[in-house]
Amino acid sequence: MNIWIFNQHAITPDMPGGTRHYDLSRELVKRGHKVTIFATSFRHNLHKEMRLGPGERGKVEDVDGIRFVWLRTPPYERNDWRRVRNMVVFMLRAWWFGRRLPKLVPEIEKPDVVIGSSVHLLAVLAAYWAARHHKAKFVMEVRDLWPQTIIDMGEMSKRNPIVKALQILERFLYRRAERIIILGPQMKDHISARGVSKDKIVWIPNGVDLSKFVSTAQPDARHGFLVMYLGAHSSTNALDVLIHSAKIIQEKGYQEIEFVLIGDGPEKSRLVELANELKLKNVEFRTPVPKTEVPKALHKGSVLVITKDFTFFNYGGSILKMFDYMAANRPLILTGKPLHDPVKEARCGLTVPPQDSEALAEAVIKLYQMPEEERKVMGLRGREYVEKHHDIRKLAGRLEAMLEEACQ
Repeated sequence: MNIWIFNQHAITPDMPGGTRHYDLSRELVKRGHKVTIFATSFRHNLHKEMRLGPGERGKVEDVDGIRFVWLRTPPYERNDWRRVRNMVVFMLRAWWFGRRLPKLVPEIEKPDVVIGSSVHLLAVLAAYWAARHHKAKFVMEVRDLWPQTIIDMGEMSKRNPIVKALQILERFLYRRAERIIILGPQMKDHISARGVSKDKIVWIPNGVDLSKFVSTAQPDARHGFLVMYLGAHSSTNALDVLIHSAKIIQEKGYQEIEFVLIGDGPEKSRLVELANELKLKNVEFRTPVPKTEVPKALHKGSVLVITKDFTFFNYGGSILKMFDYMAANRPLILTGKPLHDPVKEARCGLTVPPQDSEALAEAVIKLYQMPEEERKVMGLRGREYVEKHHDIRKLAGRLEAMLEEACQ
């Protein structure tokens, strides 16, 4: 098959962030398929241009046999009108390049199937237009439920005209899609409630390239007991809870416990200021690492933490970093009460209430006081869970079968 994927925020492994479509595409290329990914060259978590030089509007780059079409979009730093402009420009340029690409780059043939992947629906709409233009099958991938997530975050009322328009677009794309890929099983009820047959909804969660996580060594105790977070520093990740739990642990006198936050995002400078205001000596902020360095970084942690604000994430997709954490053979702490809780299911760590620094601090202390062998067993259970459910090779096989069925 000749497969096109429209994902505005798709990246390659030399960049920080999630590489879902790179990982799946590399497996599909190994199986003889051709894959082209349309993405922006502006990295939203770093707020800078990554792939295009001055004057370039777009270019095609081969990365491990996958063709990336990098498109220039306007910069932004916050979730304001500039980010909306960025989304609209991506939609228009993706549509323009999508129509003309086989003529501009003859070795890229017309697609057999086009996948449109949210976060936002405008990228999916561009994919639908491209599929229709080339008479290809259209598949929709839902990584975030728009506009439901916007409503749940309190960004907009469900009566807002923009939300109403997005709901109309959401139902339109659901109806036009040959298949709908979801990342979390809890998303199926939301989508089927909009008149979509459950038979055309397929669960393909985030996965892990387990060959990158080969170390089974335990962290070096000489470096202390490291409570590690690796990921975006954004409001949806509720990292204030982690900072305040570090304050509680410092006041209790646990000098061996240290907190390490790796990554970047719009909240990072504020979080650094908060740590300084609280006079924390047990918190360290580190710069983001490319995807290729994630396994090495995680293996230095004693406990890995996810602090998602599940007050609005109940219908979200699967958390990519969670499965990287599990693959690293480390116990996890998850804050929240998600509808789908892999940590509880795998018995690989502790789940505590959301927005509760005291509960998070108690969980950290509990794991710190736990015998090392028990923590090791927890970590191994997480590893076994991802081997069974989130091996990228198995997920690519599931995606391949679904696309072949859709094309037929």
